Amino acid sequence: MEILLIYCGCYLAWYLWHIASLVHGFKKVRNFEVKGAGDNGFSIVIPFRDEAKNLPALLQSLKNQNYPLEKFEIILVDDFSSDEGAKIIYQWRMENGSFHVTLMDNVRVSGSPKKDAIARAVPIAAYNWIITTDADCILPPNWLSIFDAFITQTKAQMVAGAVKYTAKFSLLNQFQRADLVSLQGATIGGFGLRKAFMCNGANFAYEKAFFNEIGGFKGSGRWPGGDDVFLLQKAVAKRPDAVHFLKSRQAMVTTRAAQSWQELFYQRVRWAAKASGYKSDYAQTISMAVFAGNTVLLILLVLGLTQHLSWTWVAWAWAIKFAIDWLLITQARQFIYNSALSFPVVQSLFYPLWTFVVAMYSLVGSYRWKGRKFN
Repeated sequence: MEILLIYCGCYLAWYLWHIASLVHGFKKVRNFEVKGAGDNGFSIVIPFRDEAKNLPALLQSLKNQNYPLEKFEIILVDDFSSDEGAKIIYQWRMENGSFHVTLMDNVRVSGSPKKDAIARAVPIAAYNWIITTDADCILPPNWLSIFDAFITQTKAQMVAGAVKYTAKFSLLNQFQRADLVSLQGATIGGFGLRKAFMCNGANFAYEKAFFNEIGGFKGSGRWPGGDDVFLLQKAVAKRPDAVHFLKSRQAMVTTRAAQSWQELFYQRVRWAAKASGYKSDYAQTISMAVFAGNTVLLILLVLGLTQHLSWTWVAWAWAIKFAIDWLLITQARQFIYNSALSFPVVQSLFYPLWTFVVAMYSLVGSYRWKGRKFN
Protein backbone atom coordinates (compact mmCIF):
# COMPACT_ATOMS: atom_id res chain seq x y z
CA MET A 1 0.00 0.00 0.00
CA GLU A 2 2.79 2.41 0.88
CA ILE A 3 4.48 1.81 -2.48
CA LEU A 4 1.19 2.45 -4.28
CA LEU A 5 0.71 5.74 -2.42
CA ILE A 6 4.28 6.79 -3.22
CA TYR A 7 3.68 6.14 -6.91
CA CYS A 8 0.39 8.04 -6.75
CA GLY A 9 2.11 10.99 -5.09
CA CYS A 10 4.88 11.03 -7.68
CA TYR A 11 2.50 10.87 -10.64
CA LEU A 12 0.28 13.57 -9.17
CA ALA A 13 3.32 15.80 -8.60
CA TRP A 14 4.41 15.12 -12.20
CA TYR A 15 1.00 16.24 -13.43
CA LEU A 16 0.96 19.35 -11.24
CA TRP A 17 4.42 20.41 -12.44
CA HIS A 18 3.41 20.18 -16.10
CA ILE A 19 0.14 22.08 -15.61
CA ALA A 20 1.97 24.76 -13.62
CA SER A 21 4.45 25.12 -16.49
CA LEU A 22 1.56 25.54 -18.95
CA VAL A 23 0.09 28.25 -16.70
CA HIS A 24 3.43 30.05 -16.93
CA GLY A 25 3.61 29.52 -20.69
CA PHE A 26 0.11 30.93 -21.21
CA LYS A 27 1.14 34.22 -19.61
CA LYS A 28 4.09 34.54 -21.98
CA VAL A 29 1.88 34.68 -25.09
CA ARG A 30 0.80 38.29 -25.60
CA ASN A 31 -2.56 39.46 -26.88
CA PHE A 32 -2.61 40.77 -30.45
CA GLU A 33 -5.44 42.91 -31.85
CA VAL A 34 -3.78 44.91 -34.66
CA LYS A 35 -5.59 44.93 -38.01
CA GLY A 36 -3.74 44.47 -41.29
CA ALA A 37 -4.05 46.32 -44.58
CA GLY A 38 -4.38 43.29 -46.84
CA ASP A 39 -0.74 42.49 -47.58
CA ASN A 40 -1.27 38.72 -47.62
CA GLY A 41 -3.54 36.62 -49.79
CA PHE A 42 -5.53 33.75 -48.25
CA SER A 43 -7.04 30.59 -49.67
CA ILE A 44 -9.73 29.59 -47.17
CA VAL A 45 -10.12 25.79 -47.27
CA ILE A 46 -13.27 24.27 -45.79
CA PRO A 47 -13.92 20.50 -45.94
CA PHE A 48 -17.53 19.58 -45.23
CA ARG A 49 -19.89 16.63 -45.07
CA ASP A 50 -23.65 16.93 -44.47
CA GLU A 51 -23.45 20.48 -43.12
CA ALA A 52 -26.46 22.04 -44.90
CA LYS A 53 -27.86 23.39 -41.64
CA ASN A 54 -24.58 25.11 -40.73
CA LEU A 55 -23.39 26.38 -44.11
CA PRO A 56 -25.63 29.51 -44.31
CA ALA A 57 -24.13 30.96 -41.09
CA LEU A 58 -20.59 30.13 -42.23
CA LEU A 59 -21.10 31.71 -45.64
CA GLN A 60 -22.62 34.83 -44.11
CA SER A 61 -19.59 35.20 -41.84
CA LEU A 62 -17.34 34.89 -44.90
CA LYS A 63 -19.36 37.57 -46.63
CA ASN A 64 -18.87 39.85 -43.60
CA GLN A 65 -15.06 39.70 -43.75
CA ASN A 66 -13.42 43.12 -43.54
CA TYR A 67 -10.78 42.23 -46.09
CA PRO A 68 -10.19 43.07 -49.77
CA LEU A 69 -12.14 40.62 -51.95
CA GLU A 70 -9.24 40.35 -54.39
CA LYS A 71 -7.01 39.05 -51.58
CA PHE A 72 -8.87 35.90 -50.60
CA GLU A 73 -10.69 32.94 -52.12
CA ILE A 74 -12.98 30.26 -50.68
CA ILE A 75 -12.41 26.58 -51.49
CA LEU A 76 -15.09 24.20 -50.24
CA VAL A 77 -14.45 20.45 -50.52
CA ASP A 78 -17.53 18.25 -50.38
CA ASP A 79 -16.76 14.92 -48.69
CA PHE A 80 -19.62 12.92 -50.24
CA SER A 81 -22.48 14.78 -48.57
CA SER A 82 -25.99 13.35 -48.76
CA ASP A 83 -27.83 16.61 -48.04
CA GLU A 84 -28.30 19.84 -50.02
CA GLY A 85 -25.09 21.53 -48.91
CA ALA A 86 -23.78 21.86 -52.48
CA LYS A 87 -27.06 23.46 -53.57
CA ILE A 88 -26.78 26.04 -50.78
CA ILE A 89 -23.24 26.90 -51.86
CA TYR A 90 -24.19 27.20 -55.54
CA GLN A 91 -27.06 29.50 -54.63
CA TRP A 92 -24.84 31.65 -52.41
CA ARG A 93 -22.19 31.86 -55.12
CA MET A 94 -24.76 33.10 -57.65
CA GLU A 95 -26.02 35.74 -55.22
CA ASN A 96 -22.50 36.87 -54.32
CA GLY A 97 -20.70 36.84 -57.65
CA SER A 98 -17.89 39.12 -56.50
CA PHE A 99 -16.51 36.38 -54.24
CA HIS A 100 -14.10 33.82 -55.65
CA VAL A 101 -15.67 30.50 -54.61
CA THR A 102 -14.60 27.01 -55.69
CA LEU A 103 -16.66 23.92 -54.86
CA MET A 104 -15.02 20.57 -55.47
CA ASP A 105 -15.55 16.93 -54.56
CA ASN A 106 -13.21 15.09 -52.24
CA VAL A 107 -11.02 12.24 -53.46
CA ARG A 108 -10.27 9.56 -50.88
CA VAL A 109 -6.67 8.33 -50.89
CA SER A 110 -6.09 7.63 -47.19
CA GLY A 111 -7.88 6.73 -43.99
CA SER A 112 -8.49 10.40 -43.23
CA PRO A 113 -11.28 12.09 -45.22
CA LYS A 114 -10.50 15.54 -43.85
CA LYS A 115 -6.79 15.37 -44.65
CA ASP A 116 -7.65 14.16 -48.14
CA ALA A 117 -10.00 17.12 -48.61
CA ILE A 118 -7.41 19.69 -47.54
CA ALA A 119 -4.67 18.03 -49.61
CA ARG A 120 -7.04 18.14 -52.60
CA ALA A 121 -7.47 21.89 -52.23
CA VAL A 122 -3.87 22.94 -51.55
CA PRO A 123 -2.52 22.40 -55.12
CA ILE A 124 -5.19 24.65 -56.66
CA ALA A 125 -4.95 27.37 -54.00
CA ALA A 126 -4.30 30.72 -55.66
CA TYR A 127 -2.67 32.38 -52.66
CA ASN A 128 0.41 31.78 -50.58
CA TRP A 129 -1.47 31.28 -47.31
CA ILE A 130 -3.82 28.36 -46.63
CA ILE A 131 -6.24 29.01 -43.78
CA THR A 132 -8.56 26.20 -42.69
CA THR A 133 -11.82 26.21 -40.79
CA ASP A 134 -14.84 23.94 -40.41
CA ALA A 135 -18.29 24.20 -41.94
CA ASP A 136 -19.98 24.46 -38.53
CA CYS A 137 -17.98 27.57 -37.61
CA ILE A 138 -18.71 31.29 -37.60
CA LEU A 139 -15.81 33.59 -38.43
CA PRO A 140 -15.37 37.05 -36.87
CA PRO A 141 -15.39 40.02 -39.30
CA ASN A 142 -11.72 40.89 -38.71
CA TRP A 143 -10.52 37.30 -38.92
CA LEU A 144 -8.40 37.67 -42.06
CA SER A 145 -7.33 41.20 -41.19
CA ILE A 146 -5.88 40.17 -37.82
CA PHE A 147 -4.13 37.16 -39.34
CA ASP A 148 -2.68 39.42 -42.04
CA ALA A 149 -1.19 41.86 -39.53
CA PHE A 150 0.15 39.10 -37.30
CA ILE A 151 1.84 37.30 -40.19
CA THR A 152 3.37 40.53 -41.45
CA GLN A 153 4.77 41.43 -38.02
CA THR A 154 6.02 38.00 -36.95
CA LYS A 155 7.14 36.60 -40.33
CA ALA A 156 5.46 33.36 -39.25
CA GLN A 157 4.99 30.44 -41.62
CA MET A 158 2.32 28.71 -39.54
CA VAL A 159 -0.22 30.33 -37.22
CA ALA A 160 -2.76 28.72 -34.89
CA GLY A 161 -5.76 30.63 -33.56
CA ALA A 162 -8.27 30.20 -30.75
CA VAL A 163 -11.67 28.50 -30.88
CA LYS A 164 -14.71 28.82 -28.63
CA TYR A 165 -18.16 27.29 -28.32
CA THR A 166 -21.42 29.15 -28.48
CA ALA A 167 -22.87 29.53 -25.00
CA LYS A 168 -25.99 27.53 -24.13
CA PHE A 169 -27.04 26.73 -20.59
CA SER A 170 -27.11 22.95 -20.16
CA LEU A 171 -24.87 20.48 -18.38
CA LEU A 172 -23.67 19.09 -21.72
CA ASN A 173 -22.76 22.49 -23.14
CA GLN A 174 -21.20 23.78 -19.95
CA PHE A 175 -19.08 20.63 -19.65
CA GLN A 176 -17.85 21.03 -23.24
CA ARG A 177 -17.19 24.70 -22.70
CA ALA A 178 -15.02 24.04 -19.63
CA ASP A 179 -13.25 21.19 -21.42
CA LEU A 180 -12.47 23.30 -24.50
CA VAL A 181 -11.27 26.17 -22.32
CA SER A 182 -8.80 23.82 -20.62
CA LEU A 183 -7.60 22.53 -24.00
CA GLN A 184 -7.14 26.07 -25.30
CA GLY A 185 -5.25 26.97 -22.13
CA ALA A 186 -2.90 24.01 -22.62
CA THR A 187 -2.51 24.86 -26.31
CA ILE A 188 -1.52 28.46 -25.65
CA GLY A 189 0.67 27.42 -22.73
CA GLY A 190 2.60 25.07 -25.00
CA PHE A 191 3.24 27.87 -27.47
CA GLY A 192 4.40 30.12 -24.64
CA LEU A 193 6.92 27.50 -23.57
CA ARG A 194 8.09 27.20 -27.19
CA LYS A 195 6.92 23.60 -27.10
CA ALA A 196 3.78 23.87 -29.23
CA PHE A 197 2.08 20.48 -29.38
CA MET A 198 -1.60 21.11 -30.05
CA CYS A 199 -3.89 23.36 -32.12
CA ASN A 200 -7.34 23.36 -33.70
CA GLY A 201 -7.91 22.98 -37.44
CA ALA A 202 -10.99 25.20 -37.21
CA ASN A 203 -8.61 28.17 -36.98
CA PHE A 204 -5.28 27.26 -38.52
CA ALA A 205 -3.11 28.89 -41.20
CA TYR A 206 0.14 28.01 -42.94
CA GLU A 207 2.14 28.97 -45.98
CA LYS A 208 1.46 26.74 -48.95
CA ALA A 209 5.21 26.35 -49.58
CA PHE A 210 5.81 25.44 -45.93
CA PHE A 211 3.05 22.83 -46.07
CA ASN A 212 4.75 21.22 -49.05
CA GLU A 213 8.22 21.55 -47.50
CA ILE A 214 7.29 19.53 -44.42
CA GLY A 215 5.54 16.88 -46.49
CA GLY A 216 1.94 17.87 -45.79
CA PHE A 217 -0.02 15.03 -44.23
CA LYS A 218 2.37 12.31 -45.33
CA GLY A 219 2.78 9.73 -42.57
CA SER A 220 -0.46 10.54 -40.72
CA GLY A 221 -3.08 9.23 -43.15
CA ARG A 222 -4.03 6.23 -41.00
CA TRP A 223 -5.61 8.48 -38.34
CA PRO A 224 -9.01 9.92 -39.35
CA GLY A 225 -8.32 13.18 -37.51
CA GLY A 226 -5.17 15.14 -36.82
CA ASP A 227 -5.07 17.41 -39.86
CA ASP A 228 -4.06 20.09 -37.37
CA VAL A 229 -1.99 18.43 -34.62
CA PHE A 230 0.18 16.18 -36.80
CA LEU A 231 0.92 19.02 -39.20
CA LEU A 232 1.79 21.36 -36.32
CA GLN A 233 4.15 18.85 -34.73
CA LYS A 234 5.93 18.28 -38.05
CA ALA A 235 6.32 22.03 -38.46
CA VAL A 236 7.68 22.48 -34.92
CA ALA A 237 10.20 19.69 -35.50
CA LYS A 238 11.31 21.30 -38.76
CA ARG A 239 11.29 25.01 -37.92
CA PRO A 240 9.98 25.88 -34.42
CA ASP A 241 10.62 29.62 -34.74
CA ALA A 242 8.25 29.78 -37.73
CA VAL A 243 5.25 28.50 -35.72
CA HIS A 244 3.20 31.00 -33.69
CA PHE A 245 -0.08 31.36 -31.81
CA LEU A 246 -2.37 34.28 -32.61
CA LYS A 247 -3.85 35.23 -29.24
CA SER A 248 -6.66 37.50 -30.36
CA ARG A 249 -10.37 37.60 -29.54
CA GLN A 250 -11.00 39.33 -32.88
CA ALA A 251 -9.53 36.34 -34.72
CA MET A 252 -11.27 33.72 -32.59
CA VAL A 253 -13.58 31.27 -34.38
CA THR A 254 -16.89 30.15 -32.87
CA THR A 255 -17.77 26.51 -33.43
CA ARG A 256 -20.76 24.27 -32.73
CA ALA A 257 -20.73 22.11 -29.63
CA ALA A 258 -21.68 18.43 -29.75
CA GLN A 259 -25.42 17.92 -29.54
CA SER A 260 -25.41 14.77 -27.41
CA TRP A 261 -23.21 12.99 -24.91
CA GLN A 262 -22.63 10.20 -27.41
CA GLU A 263 -21.45 12.65 -30.08
CA LEU A 264 -19.17 14.32 -27.54
CA PHE A 265 -17.79 10.99 -26.37
CA TYR A 266 -16.95 9.86 -29.90
CA GLN A 267 -15.38 13.24 -30.65
CA ARG A 268 -13.11 13.00 -27.61
CA VAL A 269 -12.26 9.37 -28.43
CA ARG A 270 -11.24 10.49 -31.91
CA TRP A 271 -9.04 13.19 -30.41
CA ALA A 272 -7.51 10.78 -27.88
CA ALA A 273 -6.81 8.14 -30.54
CA LYS A 274 -4.40 10.54 -32.26
CA ALA A 275 -2.05 10.50 -29.27
CA SER A 276 -0.50 7.21 -30.34
CA GLY A 277 0.70 8.92 -33.52
CA TYR A 278 2.30 11.96 -31.89
CA LYS A 279 5.85 12.59 -33.07
CA SER A 280 6.44 15.22 -30.40
CA ASP A 281 8.00 13.90 -27.20
CA TYR A 282 6.49 16.80 -25.29
CA ALA A 283 3.01 16.04 -26.64
CA GLN A 284 3.33 12.43 -25.54
CA THR A 285 4.60 13.53 -22.12
CA ILE A 286 1.68 15.92 -21.57
CA SER A 287 -0.82 13.27 -22.69
CA MET A 288 0.62 10.72 -20.25
CA ALA A 289 0.83 13.27 -17.43
CA VAL A 290 -2.84 14.25 -17.86
CA PHE A 291 -3.93 10.61 -17.96
CA ALA A 292 -1.78 9.79 -14.91
CA GLY A 293 -3.01 12.79 -12.90
CA ASN A 294 -6.67 11.92 -13.43
CA THR A 295 -6.13 8.20 -12.91
CA VAL A 296 -4.40 8.86 -9.59
CA LEU A 297 -7.49 10.69 -8.34
CA LEU A 298 -9.66 7.70 -9.23
CA ILE A 299 -7.27 5.32 -7.45
CA LEU A 300 -7.29 7.48 -4.32
CA LEU A 301 -11.07 7.66 -4.46
CA VAL A 302 -11.32 3.86 -4.57
CA LEU A 303 -8.88 3.62 -1.64
CA GLY A 304 -11.06 6.03 0.30
CA LEU A 305 -14.25 4.12 -0.50
CA THR A 306 -12.65 0.85 0.60
CA GLN A 307 -11.30 2.49 3.77
CA HIS A 308 -7.67 1.89 2.84
CA LEU A 309 -6.92 5.61 2.94
CA SER A 310 -8.17 8.48 5.04
CA TRP A 311 -10.73 10.69 3.32
CA THR A 312 -8.68 13.67 4.44
CA TRP A 313 -5.82 12.62 2.15
CA VAL A 314 -8.24 11.92 -0.70
CA ALA A 315 -9.82 15.34 -0.31
CA TRP A 316 -6.45 17.09 -0.20
CA ALA A 317 -5.26 15.37 -3.39
CA TRP A 318 -8.43 16.31 -5.29
CA ALA A 319 -8.33 19.88 -3.94
CA ILE A 320 -4.69 20.42 -4.95
CA LYS A 321 -5.34 19.15 -8.46
CA PHE A 322 -8.45 21.32 -8.76
CA ALA A 323 -6.47 24.36 -7.61
CA ILE A 324 -3.75 24.02 -10.26
CA ASP A 325 -6.35 23.22 -12.94
CA TRP A 326 -8.27 26.33 -11.91
CA LEU A 327 -5.20 28.52 -12.53
CA LEU A 328 -4.98 27.32 -16.13
CA ILE A 329 -8.71 27.30 -16.81
CA THR A 330 -9.48 30.68 -15.31
CA GLN A 331 -6.85 32.57 -17.32
CA ALA A 332 -7.93 30.78 -20.51
CA ARG A 333 -11.57 31.59 -19.73
CA GLN A 334 -10.65 35.24 -19.14
CA PHE A 335 -9.06 35.41 -22.59
CA ILE A 336 -11.69 33.45 -24.50
CA TYR A 337 -14.89 34.71 -22.89
CA ASN A 338 -13.58 37.86 -21.20
CA SER A 339 -15.20 36.83 -17.94
CA ALA A 340 -14.13 35.43 -14.61
CA LEU A 341 -14.73 31.76 -13.91
CA SER A 342 -16.35 30.25 -10.88
CA PHE A 343 -14.73 26.83 -10.77
CA PRO A 344 -16.97 24.19 -12.41
CA VAL A 345 -17.06 21.80 -9.46
CA VAL A 346 -19.57 19.31 -10.92
CA GLN A 347 -17.65 18.99 -14.19
CA SER A 348 -14.35 18.66 -12.35
CA LEU A 349 -15.61 15.85 -10.12
CA PHE A 350 -16.76 13.99 -13.22
CA TYR A 351 -13.74 14.80 -15.40
CA PRO A 352 -11.19 12.25 -14.05
CA LEU A 353 -13.57 9.38 -14.78
CA TRP A 354 -14.44 10.87 -18.17
CA THR A 355 -10.75 11.16 -19.12
CA PHE A 356 -9.99 7.62 -18.00
CA VAL A 357 -12.91 6.06 -19.91
CA VAL A 358 -12.21 8.06 -23.08
CA ALA A 359 -8.53 7.08 -23.04
CA MET A 360 -9.25 3.39 -22.45
CA TYR A 361 -11.97 3.26 -25.11
CA SER A 362 -9.71 4.97 -27.67
CA LEU A 363 -7.33 2.02 -27.40
CA VAL A 364 -9.86 -0.76 -28.00
CA GLY A 365 -13.15 0.66 -29.24
CA SER A 366 -14.59 2.00 -32.49
CA TYR A 367 -16.39 5.29 -33.00
CA ARG A 368 -18.56 7.10 -35.51
CA TRP A 369 -17.70 10.40 -37.16
CA LYS A 370 -19.72 12.12 -39.88
CA GLY A 371 -21.81 8.99 -40.35
CA ARG A 372 -18.77 6.73 -40.80
CA LYS A 373 -17.37 4.08 -38.48
CA PHE A 374 -13.68 4.13 -37.55
CA ASN A 375 -11.63 1.67 -35.50
